[in-house]
Amino acid sequence: MGHSLPPVSAQSTLPFTSPTTELRGVWLTNIDSDVLFSRENLGRAIQRLKRLNFNTIYPTVWNWGYTLYPSRVAERVVGRSIDPHPGLARRDMLAEAVIRGHRRGMTVIPWIEFGLMAPADSDLVSRHPDWVTNRLDGSQIIYEGTHPRVWLNPTHPEVRQMLLDLVNEIVTNYDVDGIQFDDHFGMPVELGYDPYTVRLYQQEHGGSLPPNDPHDLEWVRWRADKITSLMTEVFRTVKARKPRAIVSLSPNPWEFAYETYLQDWFTWERRGLIEELIVQVYRDDFERFTSELQRPEIQLAKSHIPVGIGVLTGLRNRPVSMEQIQTQVQAVREHQFAGVSFFFYETLGDRDADFRSLFRQPVTRPRVG
Repeated sequence: MGHSLPPVSAQSTLPFTSPTTELRGVWLTNIDSDVLFSRENLGRAIQRLKRLNFNTIYPTVWNWGYTLYPSRVAERVVGRSIDPHPGLARRDMLAEAVIRGHRRGMTVIPWIEFGLMAPADSDLVSRHPDWVTNRLDGSQIIYEGTHPRVWLNPTHPEVRQMLLDLVNEIVTNYDVDGIQFDDHFGMPVELGYDPYTVRLYQQEHGGSLPPNDPHDLEWVRWRADKITSLMTEVFRTVKARKPRAIVSLSPNPWEFAYETYLQDWFTWERRGLIEELIVQVYRDDFERFTSELQRPEIQLAKSHIPVGIGVLTGLRNRPVSMEQIQTQVQAVREHQFAGVSFFFYETLGDRDADFRSLFRQPVTRPRVG
């Protein structure tokens, strides 16, 4: 990286259990979770999170190639204005989340969960097959668990416009406090060999084809720069519509994000394109967890903007012990981060007393800007 770790002050090693400001967030998703699928579920969840002294929710608004709110952009692009799940019919989940969240003093930042990823068999992909990028051998599908996924081409002007239109629609039509992308706002390193991207590369390289090695340093940098330019446009779109809205990102640790997903969030942060960073540090091993917190790029970001840590509270078939959660939250506090966000709501489980012991008093979230 060419940067040394900033010196750590002596006080940062002392535990402090009652910060005066702290990001206390949780992601609300429609994967392995019913929290968004009725007004009652969503209302109960927000009431419960307020009682447990959380102050921020990140409800997903773009998943499986659909929006989770009624969208004119999606109607035009996908042919459906909203995800067909019956629990979302005849309601506006995002409007409910904003109104109920704000009523309880919570910050509401919608989360574009799938980013540039889409199900291989989605309406979005069947309507726009030329938006999908591919490997050198022409194949497109990348499995996420058992799910066949494809990735939309971040250099394609229509893909870029669709994302910008979604962002613009959300920040224009809803009283949101910001917008968040995550690790899916990038592209797996083996992709980028689709005809559109190859032509663009040739235009900028005197007719030369991209290297056959997807890990070639210049080819990695060129594609990453295209994603950075898209992030720049996202930032400008948000700020043009709603200057006070927070542009938030929840990526993987930088080295993995850049080398695996061409997501150079360190550059984005240095350029002022992200105003809140929540790094997903989903590690069971405590030493690995704390070593990620001390990475130089995270420390540099922390001196510039609020940086929180994404803490895993469980997956569908993999509960995480409360002891691990408590230990990790304490480490985040000892290293003087802005706070935590938990992935994901459903896996908080029936552990209200435990979470109350973590968040004993209500506090405000750190100011952005």
